[in-house]
Amino acid sequence: MVEIEGLTSLPLTGSIKPMRKSIYTHFTALTSTLLLAALLCTTCAIPSSLAQPTSFKAEFMGQFNASAEKLVSLAEAMPADAYDWQPMEGVATVAGAYMHVARYNYYYPETSLGIDTPAGVHLDTFESTEDKASVVAQLRRSMDHVRSAVEAIPEEEFEAPTELYGRTVTKRAVLLQLITHMNEHLGQQIAYARSNRVVPPWSQ
Repeated sequence: MVEIEGLTSLPLTGSIKPMRKSIYTHFTALTSTLLLAALLCTTCAIPSSLAQPTSFKAEFMGQFNASAEKLVSLAEAMPADAYDWQPMEGVATVAGAYMHVARYNYYYPETSLGIDTPAGVHLDTFESTEDKASVVAQLRRSMDHVRSAVEAIPEEEFEAPTELYGRTVTKRAVLLQLITHMNEHLGQQIAYARSNRVVPPWSQ
């Protein structure tokens, strides 16, 4: 027998070998079970929104919808009496910046993708709208227009050539420019909102 303080004495005989084997067997089984459970939990924890997109269209729509939802929610959060606010003379107002985004959601599809702007939408005077309800409604409609336009394009056509600002690019590049433009002005509207003590809804 060996005496170890705080532990039950163990015999130094051949009887310890079966005990070690039993402990090792149970430990190995437990470890395997825990590893399998961890793997299953990790797999289940991945949200479907982060799944690998299966196409450019799927990738674009995911990015576009994320930005569109932020722009619309921020437009809704901004008080109506702040829609004529601007940080200084000569720059866009809150309303003007939102309508600028909406205008180009029609402009890019029309000029580079061959998709007509809906009847009744007059791009030349589009950015003069200042009323909050009208701005939010037009912003939403422009987002829906982009969604419909992209859904109508066959996947293989995204690599087809077209013109953008006098350069030959792919249709895919046009849509990347559209979303880049949206995100540029999303950043602008976040700054406008913060200047008016409005917290973006997704930051609350």
